[in-house]
Parts: sequence; C-alpha cells; structure tokens
Amino acid sequence: MTRQSTMRAAVLETHNAPLRLSSISVPKIGPREVLVKVRASGVNPLDTKIHAGAAAHARHPLPAVLGLDLAGVVEQTGREVTQFKSGDEVYGMTGGVGGAPGSLTEFAAVDADLLALKPANLSMREAAALPLIFITAWEGLIDRASLEADQKVLIHGGAGGVGHVAIQISRAFGANVFATGSAAQRATIEALGAVFIDRDTAVETYVAEHTGGRGFDIVYDTVGGKVLDASFAAVRSFGHVVSALGWGTHALAPLSFRAASYSGVFTLLPLLTGEGRAHHGEIMNEATRLVEAGKLAPMLDARRFTLENVDDAYALIRDHAAKGKLVVDV
Repeated sequence: MTRQSTMRAAVLETHNAPLRLSSISVPKIGPREVLVKVRASGVNPLDTKIHAGAAAHARHPLPAVLGLDLAGVVEQTGREVTQFKSGDEVYGMTGGVGGAPGSLTEFAAVDADLLALKPANLSMREAAALPLIFITAWEGLIDRASLEADQKVLIHGGAGGVGHVAIQISRAFGANVFATGSAAQRATIEALGAVFIDRDTAVETYVAEHTGGRGFDIVYDTVGGKVLDASFAAVRSFGHVVSALGWGTHALAPLSFRAASYSGVFTLLPLLTGEGRAHHGEIMNEATRLVEAGKLAPMLDARRFTLENVDDAYALIRDHAAKGKLVVDV
C-alpha cells in the first residue's frame, strides 16, 4: 500500500487551456477497485476532443484529470478483488471521461473489471498505447461482425490507431485483409500484411479489382463521413459494415439493396454507464494473448512526454503530426 497522501496530476481546469501540474489527494479505492501506480498514459484523439469540450458524447466535468488509457502496477486491491494482487502489471481503458479521473496522474483508482494483465513482452509505454484502439477494433470485428477465417476484410484508414490494430486482428483470425490509406502510408499498410488501396481510388474500381465486383465480407470504417458512404457501396450482399465514426447523415439505400448489416461501435459505453465493463477486461485479455503470441504490436511515436509537457503531445494529435501512438511517461 502506498504511504503517499498526495500525488502529481495534470489537471484540466478550463477547456482548451494548458493542463496544470497539480498536487491532489491519492484516491481511496472501493471494494471492487484496485489502486494502480500509473507508469504510462496513452494519448488518443478523443483526449484532445475532451480537452476542447468538443465531444458531446464524452463529457468530463471540470476540473478533471484526462487520459483514457493506462499501464501500471497494482499497488492495492479492494476486498472483493480476486483476479489481481499487489505487484501485478496491468493495463486497460479506465477513465478520463464521464467524471472518472483519468491516467495523467501518479495513481488511479480503477474498476478491476476494466483491467487485464499486461503482456510480458511489451513495455509499459507499448501497453498503454493499446487499450482504446484494441477494444474499438475488437468490438467491431469480433463482437459485431463475427469475423471468420478466409473472409475478405476492408479496413478504411489502415495506418491509423484503430486501423493498424484492426489489420492485425483480422490477420490473426485468418482473414484476407485490404486497407485504404494515402500513398505515403502504403509501406506501413503493406508491412502490416494488408493489400494497399489508395484512398483516392473510386470504390467501384477497387471492389472490381479485389473482389470481382462482389464486395467485401466486412468493411470497417475508422474515418467516417464520405468513407462510411463508400463502405455501404463496398460491402457484399449479406455482408457487414462497421464504423467507429458513424455520425452525420447517410443514405442507407446502397446497404439495404445488398441486404447487408450495419453496426456502430461506441467504445466508451462501459465507462459511461457501467454496463459491459467485465467484457472490456475480457477483450484486454485477448489483446494480451495476441501480443504474447507475436500477432499484435502497437505502432508508437518515438517522442517522449511527461506530465509536465502533455500539452505538446496534444498539439501533435491536433496537428495530425503523430507518427504512431503517443504515450506519456508518468
């Protein structure tokens, strides 16, 4: 058990303002929680939207500690926690939204259901990069679309955070994977084992070239907007379109004429409502299994950040200048 009564945290007091390094109280844990000594905090585009007060679906009352993803060491367990013990290395998507303090702090009180044991072959930085993007990819491909071996899977935005993980999950399940991206992202997408499709190519052209005009069994849209509309035209009859960004107004006729299905992915739901939290822990256990089997690895930006300069990491996200996932060392 930590003997500290206070800890350092990067606190957001006003939307769009710099985070302030503050001393706050170490949280007390409930019976089903663990106290985690945070070693690394993953940075996601959603963090910057919460920071700006621009994510209506992800409100976080101020003042607030941000940071959705963490990796760290269990310091203390609640009396009803049986799956973890002091000293365990864990990771998960655990807070930073809906009033639950996030991971830009030295200690976090976390619902044990949201955590899994960290892969032994990943560093804390690498582990902290995975939770949100892995859960989002897994929920879309496995929970919604029931991915199977030998299916043709199209990932829109294959070099992005969710996209590069979705490619690896699809390949681990034996699917034939295709992914869209910019010309500059071709090498990255091909290195992940997917067939590259230039994002400026007309949907009719790549559907004809790669599926003989039949369409893809599963299309995962990680981009949104017009790309989701293109997904409805790229899926085969009785296929499945999944999107993590299914906002806006979309014509469903192309999907309906194929008797295809659509599913949305809202990864934050367990954090905001409490429903399905144990499943998030189960998904993270699957991530550990794939990582330790050599079938999954996150792409990290090599630049280093600490609680003192989190704003620099957020600026890179806003400017679309990150080269892989950004992680803050705590």
